[in-house]
Formats: sequence, structure tokens, C-alpha cells
Amino acid sequence: MESTRIFFDKGTLLLKSPPESLQALPVVKWDPRTRSYRAPAYCYREIILHLHKNKLTYQDEAKVFETTPFPLQIPLVPRPHQQAAEKAWLNAGKQGVVTLPTGAGKTILAVMLIEKVQRPTLVHVPTIDLMHQWYAVLKKYFKQEIGLLGGGYNELAPLTVATYDSALIHVQSKGNRFGFLVFDECHHLPGEQYQYTAISNIAPYRLGLTATPERADGKESRLYELVGNICYNADIHSLKGSTLAPYEVITLQVDMTETEREQYDHARQTYLTYLREEQINMGSANGWKQFLWKTSRSPEGRQVFKAYLLQKQLSQASSAKLAYLWELLAEHRGDRILIFTQDNDMAYRIGKEFFLPVLTHHTKLKERENFLQAFREGEFNMLVTSKVLNEGVDVPEANIAIIVSGSGSVREHVQRLGRILRARPGKKAILYELISKDTGEHFINKRRRKHSAYKGPRPL
Repeated sequence: MESTRIFFDKGTLLLKSPPESLQALPVVKWDPRTRSYRAPAYCYREIILHLHKNKLTYQDEAKVFETTPFPLQIPLVPRPHQQAAEKAWLNAGKQGVVTLPTGAGKTILAVMLIEKVQRPTLVHVPTIDLMHQWYAVLKKYFKQEIGLLGGGYNELAPLTVATYDSALIHVQSKGNRFGFLVFDECHHLPGEQYQYTAISNIAPYRLGLTATPERADGKESRLYELVGNICYNADIHSLKGSTLAPYEVITLQVDMTETEREQYDHARQTYLTYLREEQINMGSANGWKQFLWKTSRSPEGRQVFKAYLLQKQLSQASSAKLAYLWELLAEHRGDRILIFTQDNDMAYRIGKEFFLPVLTHHTKLKERENFLQAFREGEFNMLVTSKVLNEGVDVPEANIAIIVSGSGSVREHVQRLGRILRARPGKKAILYELISKDTGEHFINKRRRKHSAYKGPRPL
């Protein structure tokens, strides 16, 4: 029987094969233009296993990677949960998603698995900060050249760290160079564009790392299709006090001023009345889109949208919150404190009011690095941020977090909590949430509290 030949062709697989070799594979489609069979690149493993199982001969001209040992240069003693995660991932066929709380050592787990898999590895990260953090860790343990894609770098090596954006740019030409893909903060992967970094890559071994795989759009099923199912999940409480610092979550109900309350009630009523009259369900999948579309069609609608923004702004940035914040800063003046807001305006308002350094996506890279370094060294003991510290930035010295305002995203809450959970001798962490009493923030906070981080015993 004629041998099947497999090629990598601009992010897809091209197969020159007799029809009977691939009849049982629905992922393979006939392309009359090229008179050959085609399949998404990520189906490479499935096709190879099919050919092996059916004892069919083939020539693999798609992959350009080989077995590549990556010996550790520094002894590594894994924690019990890391050993359990390693075993679970290996037993799952070297594919799958591992969920670990922030601070539980996801990067070290990846280092362990890179050594085990022994294939050229591409690590995907969402930010430049994370790219540099991974670079430092890989350089420390493997003592060899580490490639970088992103932030002005275009350097490939058997071990490479790339931002999702840069990996996407290069995947059609380089999607056959790596045998192992690591997706840090893998909840980003199912995005409309980012998923192609996985779809157009032939790598047979895949690891997803995240604290919360769930997505607001429900597309986590796409993550499991491209990387593998959840193979290990560590509950935050099982690691608290050993791997993670003991912590407490304290919610403080804040009364608005009389003027703010009057403005809020009027704007809120205008907004809710419009929803009822137009029969818009904001809890439905299309509720927000429907609201935006309808309010944009008339002067009345645009006034309703302004009312929506006003009631939201008043609840998230009430002046009473600043008074509470000042009391908390005074109470914890000897601690390392991170202050989180939902938007940049409130972050800068707090920074101006209390003369504190502020980090937003507008902060220049060098200034951001200087602020973070000053915080780690104790020159600053407080930092204000909107969202740039939600994900990936390592600040183990922080032990107090104050959420002045936030979204209803469970992931955002877990990420902000995770910023203060890295264990240090004698460390105790507290997360404060400031909620404007009797406002929509109550329901936002209620959605956040669905995560296991809020469940079970939490006292210090």
C-alpha cells in the first residue's frame, strides 16, 4: 500500500495519502484545489496515532523537532501538589489543563514537565512582564539560551517564551518547530484570535496553566479541545497555610453621601425603567449588546446610557470609599498594600489624594519596573492599580489588598487575591472589599463570591 506523506503547510497539515488510510478520521478533508487531504495542524497527534494504531506506513515531513534533553542545572524539590499535578498530566497523555491558585508554583511545575517531555518548548504568556519572569526562571534552571518572541525580541531557541500576540504572528511559519506548548494563563487561549496559536501548531504535548479556566463567554470548552481536559485541580484551601499564606476576606459596606445617594437612585431608576420598558435582560448572553444597540438609536436612549454610567461611577467611586480607604491605610501602615480599582480615573484620583504611586496600562515600562522594584525593596509600601497587576506580576511581599472597585468577574477576584497569597515566614494576608451599600455593587460582589476561595473556613 502506498505510504502516507504528511506536510506542514502554513498552519495546516497537507496529507498525500490513499483514501482508505484516513477514512475513519473526520478531521481530514479532501481539498480538490490541491488534490490532497488537509487537516488542522493541531490534529497532527490524532493522525499519527491513527496511522500507528492501524499499522499504516507514513513519512512524517511535517515536524522539524526532535527529542531534546533539558537537564536541570539546579536541584528542584517539588511540593506534594506539584508532584500530584505532574503525575496527573503525564497520565492524561501529556495533554491537559492544570488549575492552581496564584502563588502555588505553576511555573515550577512547567519546569518539571519540560525536563520530562524532552521536546523543544514554546511557552505562551499574555504580557511582557510575564515573558521576562518566565525567561528568568527558565534561564535559572536550564542554564542555556532562552528565546524570546515579543517586546521587540524575535529570537527562537529550543526553549522560547512568547507573548500570545507574537506567537500568533509566527505560528503559520513556525508551528512545526516545537513539540511541547505551555499556555500560561490559558483562559486567554479561546479568544477569537489567540486560539489559532494552538490550532495552527502541530505540537503533540500541551499544558494549560491557570487559576480559573472559566470564561464569561463559556468558551472554556474550546480550551479543553485545543489543550486537553482539566487533569488536576488544587483547591485554594488545601494549600492555605503551607504553600499559600493564610488569609481572610473582609467585605465593608460603605454608605454613600446624601447627595451621591440622590444622584445614584435617580440614575439607577432611569436605567432600570428603560430595561423593563424595552424588555432587555442584562443577565442574558446578548443583554449587553442589545442594551448598547437600543440606547444608541435615539437621544432618549443616549441619556439612559449616561444614567447607566453615572450610577455605576457613583457606586464604584463614592467619596465615602476614600474615607474608608484612608482608615485602612492608617491601620496597616506597616504592611505592603495593593489598592485595586475598576478604572484608571479612580486609580489616579486615589494616587493624587494620598500621594501614592499609580500603575495603569498608561504607565511607561521603565517607570512600571521602577515602581515594582521599589515596592519589592520596601521603598514604597503601597501601590495603586486598575488592572495591570491582576495577572502574572510577582509581588510576594504584598500582604494586604484593598479592592475599591471591581467587576463581577470571578477570575479577576481570584487574581487579585492571588497577588497577596505567596507564602513567606509569618505572613498573614487580608483582602478588603469596599462595597457601596444598597447599590448594584452588592450584586457584583455576590457574583465574585461564587469561587471556592470564599467557601469554607477563612480565619487567620
